[in-house]
Amino acid sequence: MATDYYAVLGVRRDAGQDEIKKAFRRLARELHPDVNPDPKTQERFKEINAAYEVLSDPAKRQVYDLGGDPLSPNGGGGAGGFGAGAAGFGFSDIMDAFFGAAAGQRGPRSRTRRGQDAMIRLEITLDEATFGTTKELQVDTAVTCTTCSGEGAAPGTSAQTCDMCRGKGEVSQVTRSFLGQVMTSRPCPQCQGFGTVVPTPCPECAGDGRVRARRTLTVKIPAGVDNGTRIQLAGEGEVGPGGGPAGDLYVEIAETNHPTFQRRGDDLHCTVTIPMTAASLGTQVPLQTLDGPEEVDIRPGTQSGQSIPLHGRGVTHLRGGGRGDLIVHVEVQTPTKLDPEQEDLLRRLAVLRGEERPSGHFAPGQQGLFSRLKDAFNGR
Repeated sequence: MATDYYAVLGVRRDAGQDEIKKAFRRLARELHPDVNPDPKTQERFKEINAAYEVLSDPAKRQVYDLGGDPLSPNGGGGAGGFGAGAAGFGFSDIMDAFFGAAAGQRGPRSRTRRGQDAMIRLEITLDEATFGTTKELQVDTAVTCTTCSGEGAAPGTSAQTCDMCRGKGEVSQVTRSFLGQVMTSRPCPQCQGFGTVVPTPCPECAGDGRVRARRTLTVKIPAGVDNGTRIQLAGEGEVGPGGGPAGDLYVEIAETNHPTFQRRGDDLHCTVTIPMTAASLGTQVPLQTLDGPEEVDIRPGTQSGQSIPLHGRGVTHLRGGGRGDLIVHVEVQTPTKLDPEQEDLLRRLAVLRGEERPSGHFAPGQQGLFSRLKDAFNGR
């Protein structure tokens, strides 16, 4: 007998299968080429593979104990290295050696999976964004098929164990490498890795376990939302394949333009136009705010471009209390056409202000000023 396989693994001749497997795992972790690439170590690794292949197979072990060589062509064994017999050493044993038995036991994948998230855009007005609101949405998503209750099989039938992989969800293939024969696994092509097949799919959902349907949802919109704000509705998305749990639904806010106000953050801006006389003398301008009608106080001497803040009349802060401001921008309107009486009144005003002499002659330095003012009044 050329090789003492018991000595190679370091076990007694009456060692049980558990002891042989533990000895192999210990040596494989030490001698695997990925851990120790030394050529001598690789030869040693081949020896423990051959020893494990023989001693882990009761039939081969019996031949070996009787003096035969089960790995030789005349001894009834297969090629050396990684055997692929009923109890031989394969790729899963390498995985066991490094990660434990669970590493190679992937098993079939479930037909039940979580559904995808969905998103819908919702248009709201500035008033609704400021104070909050409640909306009803029509949503088209996947829901559980009521005919098969998400199972995917026609009523009165059920899924059957795949006869190709026998319910494992994967099939094995033996390939050769420099280490010998290596067994690899891939998803079963017949059942797509599920381990079961549906001979008679549900006619309503075609075996998917879900169908498209329209639902009505009530969504609460908090005060202070803005363009692009997303509201998450957990579990209101699409139901997963096989009747799996639903994903989430995201409602994205799209705020429509307001005819009067422009929003900048939580502040609102608007423009009021007043005549030059009102700007000079002062006045009150009515303004319809989001809170109702208010009077904007225009102080005497207000210039075009000035702004008047109305505190707490803007948009509600989404996080935290309070509201932004309403900024009123004043635009002073200069008349473009004057009748003779209006022009005479303005001339008198100019005289009183020392900008024009009573004779119609201007004070020094005022000629150009009045000419420009007159041109503006006449629309030139």
